[in-house]
Amino acid sequence: MEKDTIISLKNITVSFDGEEVLKNFNLNIRDGEFVTLLGPSGCGKTTTLRVIGGFVQPDSGDLFFNGQRINDLPPHKRQVNTIFQRYALFPHLNVYENVAFGMRVQKKPHKEIDARVHEMLRMVNLEGFIHRNVNALSGGQQQRVAIARALANRPKVLLLDEPLGALDLKLRKDMQNELKNIQQQTGITFIFVTHDQEEALSMSDTVVVMDKGQIQQIGTPQDIYNEPTNAFVADFIGESNIVDGIMHNDYLVEFAGRKFDCLDSGFGRREPVDVVIRPEDIKVVPPMAGHISGIVTSVTFKGVHYEMIVDVDGFKWMIQSTESQQPGDEIGMVLEPNDIHIMKKSAYSGEVGDYSAFSDEMYEEQHAAENQEDTGVAQ
Repeated sequence: MEKDTIISLKNITVSFDGEEVLKNFNLNIRDGEFVTLLGPSGCGKTTTLRVIGGFVQPDSGDLFFNGQRINDLPPHKRQVNTIFQRYALFPHLNVYENVAFGMRVQKKPHKEIDARVHEMLRMVNLEGFIHRNVNALSGGQQQRVAIARALANRPKVLLLDEPLGALDLKLRKDMQNELKNIQQQTGITFIFVTHDQEEALSMSDTVVVMDKGQIQQIGTPQDIYNEPTNAFVADFIGESNIVDGIMHNDYLVEFAGRKFDCLDSGFGRREPVDVVIRPEDIKVVPPMAGHISGIVTSVTFKGVHYEMIVDVDGFKWMIQSTESQQPGDEIGMVLEPNDIHIMKKSAYSGEVGDYSAFSDEMYEEQHAAENQEDTGVAQ
């Protein structure tokens, strides 16, 4: 059954100091969904969150909550709670009183407050910390208190503005799972802001990829990763080789000096296109057995795989493989039709996709380290 739209942003425009941060922005969010706004710094994702929360008034456009226009409704009257990166806990109150605070403001009965506080702390696995001072908690525990406090008022929507940014990597991954579980338990709509692609892909029902105040693509994590709509999305979500190509016919594309079968259709004959190949989809074979061959310029061990930069006629490809090669080796590359994804040309075409800068940067870092070692030995 299709879920109902709970929040709708219609033609929202927001400017700061004469610069448009959101440009005629339109977005519908369904009830009970975990939605992530993903994009680089300055793309407008936090501003979108603040418009929904009532902290930023749009210059034009309308915001609807369950079909009702709420542009003029102050933040405290919206059925929305916000968790910021800085959790804004009250340092003079213990865990219990921090969680109870919003309900006390609303003058809820003591019995209801007590039951709700215990329920929320159970949900975030902090039952044993009920009388602890919040300053004595770790970053992850403080975040759990912030979540419990935000959920205690039973909001319809929870806004999360990069709440995991201050946590270390392992705790961050643990909290990703925790947040997803809490969202599924409560059924509350979560709108989460991050610039971390892995975080967005692992947690979300729907990902909204943004850049320069506009939506570039909306879809499931699988759609966004496997079927990016333009070079920006392909480059921003994971690693991508993005090559200039020509569509000769449906299911036939030419790039890197030869023709390949692909699974894409609906393009014009001889239409210039962007071709996306993910590094993990390239099979490494001996040079004569490959569709394309190139020279390995650098190799980095990443734990589960090796990351190699390969020069193919001056274009630097990235390949991820469980088998290591050596810099200077010539290798072949095999591409199957389902490894090749075709995109329309866009304003981002030509800006991304080649790993020359990546390769140069690695080379400089490597030689700087070698020079430092040499200097240390000489001394």
